[in-house]
Amino acid sequence: MDDRYFTIEKPAVAETKVKGSRFIAVTHLVNTVDEALAELEKIRKREYAATHNCYAWRAGLAKEAQFKYSDDGEPSGTAGRPIYDVITGGGVDNILLVVTRYFGGTKLGTGGLVRAYSGAAKLALEQSSKKENFITDQMIVEIEFPLYDQIVRLIHRIGAIQNKADFSDHVRLDLEIRNSLYDRLETEIIELSQGRAKIEKQ
Repeated sequence: MDDRYFTIEKPAVAETKVKGSRFIAVTHLVNTVDEALAELEKIRKREYAATHNCYAWRAGLAKEAQFKYSDDGEPSGTAGRPIYDVITGGGVDNILLVVTRYFGGTKLGTGGLVRAYSGAAKLALEQSSKKENFITDQMIVEIEFPLYDQIVRLIHRIGAIQNKADFSDHVRLDLEIRNSLYDRLETEIIELSQGRAKIEKQ
């Protein structure tokens, strides 16, 4: 399973002008559909005087991902879909991309609109930069105290994160590990502890 995905590193705003029309593109990181809708509503209220607020969003990962795009009154297929194509072409998830247009008096035609909306969207996406992320699993491990230092070295070598450690008669570790590395970490902990470690997947 591929447990790697990309999001934008930071929100961005980019503006272009085409034959008098202003195109203002903004990006936002959104993890859910509700977040995407809330951010979209904020932009609509802020840019209430705009001619169009065209958008595309994609929220969730893999099979859970949902998306939507809208031309917001522009000719069909000239704004929302081109913006969404920029998102998919950029390989990013969990993003809202809105391109606001203030009409400048000159009609651009369908081809001109596609180029204007996708161009503004690409500029904003480039300015947002990409951030690599991983789908992770949580692992609870209980071990005998003498094994603690060896386990710590093991989890660092494999790339797990120790979120919490409780020390009593045993050591209880709360670990976070990339989905694709979970089985490897579990196997190596079992081998290191000679089967005495208690492992629970959260």
